Parts: sequence; C-alpha cells; structure tokens
Amino acid sequence: MSRKDTSRHLADLAWFKSSYSDTSEPSDCVEVAIAPATVHIRDSKRPDGPRLAVEPGTWTMFVAGALPE
Repeated sequence: MSRKDTSRHLADLAWFKSSYSDTSEPSDCVEVAIAPATVHIRDSKRPDGPRLAVEPGTWTMFVAGALPE
C-alpha cells in the first residue's frame, strides 16, 4: 500500500463506480479514484469509511484476476 497522497489531495479525488456494478443495487458497489502514484478504493455505501490505497500495478493485477473469463 502507498501513503504518498496527503489528506489534502484525498479530498480532490474523482471517484467512479465500476462498469461491472450491478445496476439493480446502484449503491452497492466499489468506487475507485486514480491518483498518479496510487489507486484508492472504497465502499460506495460508506464513502467516509475506510479506504484502501494500492499501487497502480497491484490494481491492474487485481482487475485482471477479477474479470470474468
């Protein structure tokens, strides 16, 4: 995980929902925000709750493994 982004920068993140999100439950998904050195991940139901921050390569590997075959 990375702590390179300061809390000041965290407020400026542009969050978006996955295109794979279930549209029958629009508030029940993962949101992602991309920063230069970090990919931030949070629960859409708890936007002020805990967040996970990973390096871009880690996120790429996760998405590749999570995509349906």
